[in-house]
Amino acid sequence: MTLKAWTGVSIILFFVSVALLAPYLAPYDPNEIVNLPYEQPSRLHLLGTDRLGRDIFSQLIYGTRLSLLIGVLTGVFMTTISTFIGMISGYYGGIVDRILSTITDVFLVIPGIPLMIVISSYMRVRSFWTVILVIAFTSWGGGARIVRAQMLSIKNREFVLAAKTIGEKNWRIIFFEILPNMLSLIASNFFSAVLYAIIGEASLSFLGLGDVSKISWGTMLYWAQSANALLNRMWLWVLAPGLSIVMLGTAFALLNFSLDEMTNPRLRRR
Repeated sequence: MTLKAWTGVSIILFFVSVALLAPYLAPYDPNEIVNLPYEQPSRLHLLGTDRLGRDIFSQLIYGTRLSLLIGVLTGVFMTTISTFIGMISGYYGGIVDRILSTITDVFLVIPGIPLMIVISSYMRVRSFWTVILVIAFTSWGGGARIVRAQMLSIKNREFVLAAKTIGEKNWRIIFFEILPNMLSLIASNFFSAVLYAIIGEASLSFLGLGDVSKISWGTMLYWAQSANALLNRMWLWVLAPGLSIVMLGTAFALLNFSLDEMTNPRLRRR
């Protein structure tokens, strides 16, 4: 593994450990009023308290759970959709390819974040799953286009033609012969999807389009903005979740770059 990969894995493992050990690491319950509002950072409250007197450091630790969970689950959904559509489109070609490519192009042309905002604003029920489904549904196009291009270059190789010659069914060729040869590309798409999902969740929650009753890094930014945290000199209330988003996003980006280097001969030689 490269230095980029080790760095990315180390950061991700750190945040995963924080999420799993949140009840033991957080000094207070994140929803408990433990002091006066807008307390400045101190030994008792490392990041101060919010407008209700709740400990911000405890919220940051517990927020790691939801932000990380939304990022991973959304990444799984996005990668599954893009992989399925990209592989079917590239393998069958013809009318199937034209229809699926047109649908993919529509989602590529429409900007992702504005589309998420429009759809979320019309959702009557705003929940944990709503955010996941909205991000996944609007953001799979790029991955599908990449998978389709790879499928077009693989489907005419010798092992695929041999499988067709002996009479294997198409679904078996796609998922048992071709898919294993695309795992590195799919993994790269997954890391990109998780990175996009973390930013997307923070954006929607910051605008109040997520479930603001739950604690995540995005909802922390929403309540900080609503409470005029900067005007009240609560800089860390904004900086801590923002920096956490940047660090976790950087970790997935580093993994993505290192995977490209390991699987791309040209990058590996450089």
